[in-house]
Amino acid sequence: MKMKRKKRAAPKKKAVAIKYKAGTQTAPAVAAKGAGLIAEKIIKIAKDNGIPIKEDADLVETLSQLDLDQEIPPELYTVIAEVLAWVYRVNGRYGAPHLQDGKLPG
Repeated sequence: MKMKRKKRAAPKKKAVAIKYKAGTQTAPAVAAKGAGLIAEKIIKIAKDNGIPIKEDADLVETLSQLDLDQEIPPELYTVIAEVLAWVYRVNGRYGAPHLQDGKLPG
C-alpha cells in the first residue's frame, strides 16, 4: 500500500508596517502587522499609497513578535535605521509625505 505524503502548506505571507514621526516618537513603532490576507492588505495599502516595500523575511519575523504601537527595541535600531535610510533614498528625499501623522493611510 502506498503512503500518501501530506503536502506542506505554503508558508503564509507576513507583513509589518512601521511608523516614525521625528520629534514626537522616541523610536519607530509597529503600525500594522499580519499574515495571509491581512499581510496582503498591508502590502496593497502601501503600494496604493506609494510607500516603498522592503522585503526581509527575518526582520518581518522578528517585528511580528512585537505588539501594535510597540516601539522598536534598541537592539533593532541599527537595522531599522538602515531600512528607513533605504526608504528615504527610494523616495529621493528626507521625508515620507505619504504618511499621515506617521501612520499608514486607510
